[in-house]
Amino acid sequence: MPYPMTYSDACVALVKQFEGLYLTAYRCPASVLTIGWGHTGMVREGQQISEEQAEAFLQDDLGYVANTLVSILPTGTPINQNQFDALCSLCFNLAGGPRALPQKAPKLWGDLVSGTLRDAAVQFLDMDHALVQGYWWTVLPGLHVRRLAEAALFDTPVLA
Repeated sequence: MPYPMTYSDACVALVKQFEGLYLTAYRCPASVLTIGWGHTGMVREGQQISEEQAEAFLQDDLGYVANTLVSILPTGTPINQNQFDALCSLCFNLAGGPRALPQKAPKLWGDLVSGTLRDAAVQFLDMDHALVQGYWWTVLPGLHVRRLAEAALFDTPVLA
């Protein structure tokens, strides 16, 4: 394992801020069935859950994202906790999760591989669009604000 890292409370707060809590299943702007704090796995139309189940889904989903991200991150580029949390938030929200990051965000991935982390922070802003009603490259204002927050967290040094 190249990074003995997992997500922190900062990542949880960021995800919760932008996902919102929904105890009844709904379709997000990209038409994906979603429930809880952005959970999309095996959600059924009309499904209802408790806050406790929403928390459990979030912990499981973020655990999967963090573990998968750890397994694919380039080993030659050390990243800090804020950078990892920002990447986890992005991948949590990305169709296909962490494994889709190199294909869906090739500039960001390239900057991670090359170690140009300052440039990587800017690349979050390229990920503010989605397929909406058949139209790709539809910029979603809420997604743009989320990417600004992730970029800011990614670019924030960790204070000891």
